[in-house]
Amino acid sequence: MREAKDGDGTRPLPLAEEARSEEAHGEETRPMETRPEETRPGAEPGRPDSAGGHGPPPTLAGEGRGSGRFWSRRRVPATLLAVLFLAGTGLLLYDVVAVRADRPAMHWRRELAGELGERPLDDTAVLVGAGVAAALGLWLLLLAVTPGQRGLLPMRRTDSDVHAGLARTAAATMLRDRAMDVPGVQSARVRVKRSKVRVRAVSHFRDPDDVRGDLDAALADGVHDLGLVRPPGVSIHVARPGRKG
Repeated sequence: MREAKDGDGTRPLPLAEEARSEEAHGEETRPMETRPEETRPGAEPGRPDSAGGHGPPPTLAGEGRGSGRFWSRRRVPATLLAVLFLAGTGLLLYDVVAVRADRPAMHWRRELAGELGERPLDDTAVLVGAGVAAALGLWLLLLAVTPGQRGLLPMRRTDSDVHAGLARTAAATMLRDRAMDVPGVQSARVRVKRSKVRVRAVSHFRDPDDVRGDLDAALADGVHDLGLVRPPGVSIHVARPGRKG
């Protein structure tokens, strides 16, 4: 039992008050408990979770998904077709309005109507005109159903918001640098197409078969590092330098 001081002296504390005093004193001096940081399933410890906006950045190490070719806007053909269509429609509309206003039709329309009515279908001029119109129509259909942009090679897609492409000239430059790093290669010429890479190298001190083997391995790694959707095949030709004089 403890004693408490008051104005007249000391008085003994009851046992219940003494117990409450010890509990209050214990709560004041109790150390704070620390809990380990909770992480979401699959998150690395010590790194903020992706739910907070700080997830690991995307990498290009994976294979990723394939992406289609880039579609050309066809600005020049579309502009030419629009100008021709607008000019022809405007001229024909002007002639129709002139006829409705009790004026004679234009000379070219009267001549065209007379020629179409008198010339037979097997006439040379009619066949040539029909061939030109058919060729123009097929060309426009071909432009409509093909993507174009043959100079860009689509790359593997690791993000749905990113559609990347690699120019053929850049791919050829990279592969040429890989070829020049092979011992024994004096010069190299690389041409990159959609499905084929053609390499012509000149070996000046090593055996051409050994150089071809090293080139095959180096260019295979180079094509894989380009990250293309459809890696092209590699065709290598190694020759000796020509004789001087």
